[in-house]
Amino acid sequence: MGVSLLLMSDTHVPQRAKGLPEQLLAELPGADVVIHAGDWVDTATLDLLESRSRRLIGVYGNNDGPDLRARLPEVARAELGGLRFGVVHETGPAEGREARCADRFPDLDVLVFGHSHIPWDTTTPTGLRLLNPGSPTDRRRQPHRTYMTATVAGGALTDVVLTALPTR
Repeated sequence: MGVSLLLMSDTHVPQRAKGLPEQLLAELPGADVVIHAGDWVDTATLDLLESRSRRLIGVYGNNDGPDLRARLPEVARAELGGLRFGVVHETGPAEGREARCADRFPDLDVLVFGHSHIPWDTTTPTGLRLLNPGSPTDRRRQPHRTYMTATVAGGALTDVVLTALPTR
């Protein structure tokens, strides 16, 4: 039995979408932990996820105002299923990301980040797993809006799945 995760970022409600996609909301009851890597934009989305999640770990992003910054940290850390997780919104440009993140977060096993709206799944030479779930509401230059699910069991991250949402 593992810890089931639902990862999202860059929801930008209501600026880029009226609300979260129904498919994503349907995943909430099955997740032990929901992780949001910033750019919520409104407190209503935070309130919604807090009310529907067993456990919510979130951070603020560059588009989040004082109300969200008062309720969320810039960096969050949690031990989940024997792994040390971190969540942050921005990690800088793609070039050099692995080295920068490994240097900044040497005490983590997994770092979830956002900002680019571009899904990302790599592992640094030091073993740090970097995950960006993309955005479930704003695909930008990507073919789909996305989010991720994963499982932590026995100190290992497994079943990492990037889900593409249907086009509207």
